[in-house]
Amino acid sequence: MLKNLLFRFIFCVLLLNLSLSFSQELPPIIKYSALTYEGGNQNWMITQDKNQHLYFANNEGLLEFNGSSWKLYPSPNETIIRSVKVIGDRIYTGCYMEFGFWKRQDDGRLKYTSLSTTIKNKILNDEIFWNIISYDQWVVFQSLNRIFIFDSQKVNFTIVATKKGITKSYKTNNSIYFQSLNDGLYEIESGKSRLVSNALILQKNRIVNVFSIDEGLLIQTEFNGFYKLANSILSKYSTAVDAELASTSIYSSIRLSDGSFVIGTVSKGIYILTKEGNLKYHITQILGLTNNTVLSLFEDYDKNLWVGSDNGINCLNLQSPIHSSTDDTGNLGTVYAAKLYQGKLYIGTNQGLFYKNNKSNEEFKLITGTKGQVWSLFEYDNTLFCGHDSGTFIIEDTTAKNIFSLSGTWKFQTVPNQKSLLLQGNYFGLSILTKVNNQWVFRNKIKGFDYSSRYFELDNTFGVYVSHEKQGIFRLQLDTKLQKTNSIITYSSPKSGKNSGLVKYNNTIYYAYKEGVFKLDSKTKQFKKDKLLSSVFENDEYTSGKMIVDNSNKIWLFSKNRIHYFSMSKLSNQLKQNAIPIPASLTNAMPGYENVTQISNYDYLIGTTDGYYILNISDLASKRYSVSISEITTNTLSEESIYRSINEEGEFKYDENNVSFNYTVPEYNKYIKAEYQYVLEGFHDEWSEWSTKPTVSFKNISSGDYVFKVRAKFANSSIENTAVYSFTILKPFYRTNFAIFIFLLFFLFLTRYIHKTYRNYYHKQQEKLIEENNRLLEIKELEIEQQLMKVENEKLTLDVDMKNRELAATSMSLNSKNELLAFIKEDLKKTSESNNSLSVKSVIRTINKNITEEDSWKVFKEAFDNADKDFLKKIKLAHPSLTPNDLRLCAYLRLNLSSKEIAPLLNISLRSVEIKRYRLRKKMDLHHDQGLVEYILSV
Repeated sequence: MLKNLLFRFIFCVLLLNLSLSFSQELPPIIKYSALTYEGGNQNWMITQDKNQHLYFANNEGLLEFNGSSWKLYPSPNETIIRSVKVIGDRIYTGCYMEFGFWKRQDDGRLKYTSLSTTIKNKILNDEIFWNIISYDQWVVFQSLNRIFIFDSQKVNFTIVATKKGITKSYKTNNSIYFQSLNDGLYEIESGKSRLVSNALILQKNRIVNVFSIDEGLLIQTEFNGFYKLANSILSKYSTAVDAELASTSIYSSIRLSDGSFVIGTVSKGIYILTKEGNLKYHITQILGLTNNTVLSLFEDYDKNLWVGSDNGINCLNLQSPIHSSTDDTGNLGTVYAAKLYQGKLYIGTNQGLFYKNNKSNEEFKLITGTKGQVWSLFEYDNTLFCGHDSGTFIIEDTTAKNIFSLSGTWKFQTVPNQKSLLLQGNYFGLSILTKVNNQWVFRNKIKGFDYSSRYFELDNTFGVYVSHEKQGIFRLQLDTKLQKTNSIITYSSPKSGKNSGLVKYNNTIYYAYKEGVFKLDSKTKQFKKDKLLSSVFENDEYTSGKMIVDNSNKIWLFSKNRIHYFSMSKLSNQLKQNAIPIPASLTNAMPGYENVTQISNYDYLIGTTDGYYILNISDLASKRYSVSISEITTNTLSEESIYRSINEEGEFKYDENNVSFNYTVPEYNKYIKAEYQYVLEGFHDEWSEWSTKPTVSFKNISSGDYVFKVRAKFANSSIENTAVYSFTILKPFYRTNFAIFIFLLFFLFLTRYIHKTYRNYYHKQQEKLIEENNRLLEIKELEIEQQLMKVENEKLTLDVDMKNRELAATSMSLNSKNELLAFIKEDLKKTSESNNSLSVKSVIRTINKNITEEDSWKVFKEAFDNADKDFLKKIKLAHPSLTPNDLRLCAYLRLNLSSKEIAPLLNISLRSVEIKRYRLRKKMDLHHDQGLVEYILSV
């Protein structure tokens, strides 16, 4: 039983806290998770430079945020950076056994310089630097053991040591303090420590922060709240949240520029107190923080509060013109209508009609009987009407009275010149409410028209224009008693469309859908496109045709990336356009059901799917901003980017012609984003469309001179400055003036060379032609000579043949002579033997002298040499072993004589000739396949 009661109590407290948290109208809270900034979860310290860039001491290194993009610089020794402080143009950081500073280079990136390396031998093992304080020319680095005081002018160090260690260091207006464990609060004077107070409370409690006040010091402790130290007397300083803070541990705290305090806890998020100590906001993870453990707090130049938590980063826009009230419980639902009436703020949602006293932190309460979908709230004749899914309600303070329940009611409209009548649009047509005996009651449904009438407007002749999302626009002509429709006309143009809307503004009826905004011509009764209002939906910006006219005669429209409102110019009848760059995705509104309610001169309540936010349009552009180029990179195709100097004019190689620019306006507003417009003169001389994208890339830029310009606007105001960067894409070498000069010289040389070459060529061709002609003539002469030689050779051949024949004939003649003489000799021998005559013997001797072979051979050889010179010499030279008889045989064979013809010449038998031939072959060592005669003829 006790457990059940305890559970119910805890549940009720939790529900009460959730209800109270929703009733708070909180400043916008921006969440930056570790995935967003691509760093570590924990952020230990925060600081800001003169350019309003933020720096965070992150687990993974130094984290920089310029309002548009994040950049992480790894710590110098790959350890957690615990402290960071901007002093002048340096960003000092401290980590594990290391401290130093970062400085921005010409290319926009930071470069680290170590200071601790100069005193490395003086740093203790495992010493971590948790805090950095700036004081005049000195920079104070605090660890849990000692304090290092760096003189930035003399570049030397002073070390302040304590016996019991240091909890934390603090800076007030003119002093630097630190707490020593179990020892008390000390002040640093002249480079030495001086005890300020050793009160028991300050010995036993960790001091979170020390603030300067008129009476002395205000000291924030970890568990016991605030204490005031005045004239060495320590006294309790009470706040409205002391009881709540007692149940948690306080890790960080700061005092804001307006004197209020921010307290960061370990388990309960942050408490924001007024300077009197009253609770202003209590914000936890449920209400938008990334984590309930708050490690660091910082107020920037724009008075935004930055929260470094155990799991991400938050930015609270404390001075924002927008405050939100978010329903994380789902009890309230989506807001469709709102009305400030008789000091109460009424909110109509899909859960019912809720109310609370205006500008209070009360929880919203449901008005009994209104549970369900609320469509509209309408004030008329000191009466508040509620259009509901269940019909029509009259709201009287905190009660609701149903006066019509036949169908759901969309909206209400007054009837011209009939104050006691109201026309209402219902799910099934139109109906009339009338005031009888000071009470509003249902009178009649208008007959002849049964379409849903969410949007309708009247003209002065009882003409009613109804917009239906599917059927289009109807024009109804009602009878004078408002009982029925006399005629119905359906417009073919403009057509019906999703989330289309219709409204009456300045006595003109407007219709909006995806194709634009159209206004009714009162004479022709036709709709014509309004160029000014239609510009809202250009460039695919259409999300909804919902239009709202507020109490200040402004007409509101909604697009993907902006909320627009138009008002009448004070000096003309022209409409003046204002655009608030709040995207529909960020406001979380229901397309087609956007709602804007004016609750004061400048404050507007805008409903969302999880609550609402209040927008003050007079504060949208109250600050001065500046746009700057934060990064310039170039790259060649498929290569890594090269960072370029942003302070000097660029000069890039011809193949480094892919150029990217990052630019930023260092503003940190959740809802309103800076918009940028750029131009690259020399590439495209027209300014781009306005866009929230803070980067642009240009690909394959041709060589030449270019000037990149970017300007920005925030909310409705243009930012005064324009960031400019000039650069040159160099020509490739072959397009430079020097190269062109070289190419020209080369061309002239080539032309001359070609001319000379061609001249030489033709000259050579001419010479060649002449030479060929001469050669032809020579060939002709040679041919003639050859023919003559041929004739001569033939003649010689004939002569040789003739001589050979003569030689052969001579040989044969000699042979015949010898044979005759031999024959006569034989006869004479026979005669001499018989007669024994001396005269006969004398004749025989004469015959023997005439038939000697040697004389015959001499004659033959002489004739043969004349016919075939040197043959015998050649054959003898080739075969030295040949005898004269062999040579004689060779000569006969040379004459192509047969063995039979040779035998008598040699005076031997045919058989002996063959034997001689065989022996001759052997001497000549002829192959058996080679003929003897053929060989001799070839010599």
